[in-house]
Amino acid sequence: MNINKLFGEEMIINDAIEEIIENVMAVSAETDEEHVNDMMDILTSSKNVFLLGQGRSGLVARAFAMRLMHLGISVYVVGETITPAIGEEDCLLAISGSGETSYIISTAMIAKKRGAKIVAVTSYEKSTLGTISDLIMHIKGRTKVDSEKNYIKRQMNGKHLSLSPLGTLFEVSTLIFLDALIAQLMDKMGKTEDDLKKRHTVLE
Repeated sequence: MNINKLFGEEMIINDAIEEIIENVMAVSAETDEEHVNDMMDILTSSKNVFLLGQGRSGLVARAFAMRLMHLGISVYVVGETITPAIGEEDCLLAISGSGETSYIISTAMIAKKRGAKIVAVTSYEKSTLGTISDLIMHIKGRTKVDSEKNYIKRQMNGKHLSLSPLGTLFEVSTLIFLDALIAQLMDKMGKTEDDLKKRHTVLE
């Protein structure tokens, strides 16, 4: 017998998956074409592109860096030993759901002082990261509802806590958005999957 059924517990995995998908679809619906074009222009015109993120957002940054490399764009991940100095011909793409991570902000400030363009991928456009950036790509994540501590008030408003822990909605949505951006960049740059395969590692 299924232990969940025995104790009357309900599996929430499908609800969690649906919540993540709904968030991704909301990001897709809210995507601004002009911002996407501006972001691509910055990425393709920069001498070097630097990717920045911490924790799971850092993993998303690395995944995006790999695809940019496949496209032939000079890209580095901040914190790696081979990452060079950033300059005024470069750009920094910083990923932070809150836009308030101290390390992200301090690093972005250094890049800005050195004349590099800053692209922020965040859920909060009015965050510290957002205010110092040249371009903000808004990715929907947690909402104000998640910080509402009053259970009765939440229930009366018909609002409930997210089934997805911590920054999951932002991180997964950002990963999918950036992968989709690669498809758009391929079209813009006239690249095919074969072109990407030529730059894929063979040291495996």
